[in-house]
Amino acid sequence: MKASRKWIFQRVSALVAAPLIIWFLISLISLSTGDYSSVVNFFSKPLFLFLTIILLILGFFNAKIGLGEIFEDYIHDEKIKNVANLLTFLMSIIIPSITIILLLYKF
Repeated sequence: MKASRKWIFQRVSALVAAPLIIWFLISLISLSTGDYSSVVNFFSKPLFLFLTIILLILGFFNAKIGLGEIFEDYIHDEKIKNVANLLTFLMSIIIPSITIILLLYKF
């Protein structure tokens, strides 16, 4: 991916994720005083589940691009850089996928 496209994707994903992070933190604070059933009720609403899934996808997408840029700047050995990028790519797919499957399965 070209550097300018990466830069735009990272900024747009951060702009979209910022209000979602604020919403999610406020929701977690409000859920902290509740019990298990209040958490289940929160995530059983389709809008909240959808927003949480979007936040997960955007967060890991943004992190993958950011880590890739760090690897480009600070890792000079191509083999190590490629392995680091591959592991980051795999983790940015595996972790959100497992989390989304668990969210959909549980709620």
